[in-house]
Amino acid sequence: MTRLAFVATALATCSTAALADTVVLTADAMVDVERGTLVDDPVITIVDGVIEAVATGEAPRIEDARYIDLTGKTILPGMIDMHVHLTSDHDVQGYGALAISDERAVISGVVNAQTTLMAGFTTVRNVGAGSFGDVALRDAINEGDIPGPRMFVSGPPIGITGGHCSDNNLLPPEYEASGENVADGPWAVRASVRKNNKFGVDLIKTCSTGGVLSKGTKVGAPQYTLEELTALADEAHSHGLKVASHAHGAEGIVNALKAGIDTIEHASFIDDEGIRLAKEKGAYLSMDIYVTEFILGVGAEMGILPESLEKERITGQTQRENFRKAHRAGVKMVLGTDAGVYPHGDNAKQLSRMVRFGMTEAEALRAATANAADALGQKGKIGVIAPQASADIIAVDGNPLADIALMEDVTFVMKQGEVYKSE
Repeated sequence: MTRLAFVATALATCSTAALADTVVLTADAMVDVERGTLVDDPVITIVDGVIEAVATGEAPRIEDARYIDLTGKTILPGMIDMHVHLTSDHDVQGYGALAISDERAVISGVVNAQTTLMAGFTTVRNVGAGSFGDVALRDAINEGDIPGPRMFVSGPPIGITGGHCSDNNLLPPEYEASGENVADGPWAVRASVRKNNKFGVDLIKTCSTGGVLSKGTKVGAPQYTLEELTALADEAHSHGLKVASHAHGAEGIVNALKAGIDTIEHASFIDDEGIRLAKEKGAYLSMDIYVTEFILGVGAEMGILPESLEKERITGQTQRENFRKAHRAGVKMVLGTDAGVYPHGDNAKQLSRMVRFGMTEAEALRAATANAADALGQKGKIGVIAPQASADIIAVDGNPLADIALMEDVTFVMKQGEVYKSE
């Protein structure tokens, strides 16, 4: 019986190998994002959605393999946007958002997920969605029901009464409207983290300062005490969850870093102490330096409140100057765009702004790939074209190390070995 079982197992293994989906992909060039160099004549062998080998030269002849020839193209790992809101739309702002049900928001998310994937973003971190709509969207993508990027989701953000990312400040008091995840005090904060974990989030989103687009909050004012933020981070980390904190103001940034929060979103008014702490703690900054152009350009037409437009006027330029300062100081940085405030699919426009305000093309691409993967705890699994990584591969015409704007026109998208876009 033992011999028969062994033979059966061996036959099953051979059958599985024979049925493996093997793809051999070739192109004119490949960007090695970790080294910041261009590699000629890459040959990528993919088995069941995972990269098995990376070589150069002639493609191997493999029986029953599918061949994809991207002559004239440069390939890169699929991009990662660390700050999106797929269930939000750029043309629904301010009081207009009151008319959008949770169900309608998720339906918009289905459309926005596909748009984002087609733009070359094979992974996103969704930092804030009502009623765990982003959890449902992630699961539908993972189960193959709809096309979209790989999603890491936070569910409803956790914040203070009257705060930026948790409460509903648009309605007068007689409506007694309160946000979905308001939590005041260390134990209430821990309870909210536990609730989000219960319903399947991948990370926790909080706010340690006010924001631009929330009614009645001061953009630089701290929200949550250090004690509350420390409790939140401690509870999240105990469940294996990373924490992202919306933080514009210097004091709120420092509080978040002292509390052990993993990524700082926006970081507009970061000071020398914040930069020092970010380096010391190894925290990543996600600074959305493109979105200010959209807000100040057409935001009023989209319904953005006058007070929010004024807050953006005092925030945007300072954020860009501090982006340059933090980069020069050697703080770790990722690409995060706040897509949903501006149109989904335009995510790659931020890359040229990252270059304009201090990065090299190679550094900007690394922020959108390998660095972002590391910040997600996915180093080596995504964000690189390397053995054992997911076969998330995109292509553009020309050399993005010479012209970063080429990333705004992705012509080929593969995610986990499946082609979603091709000429």
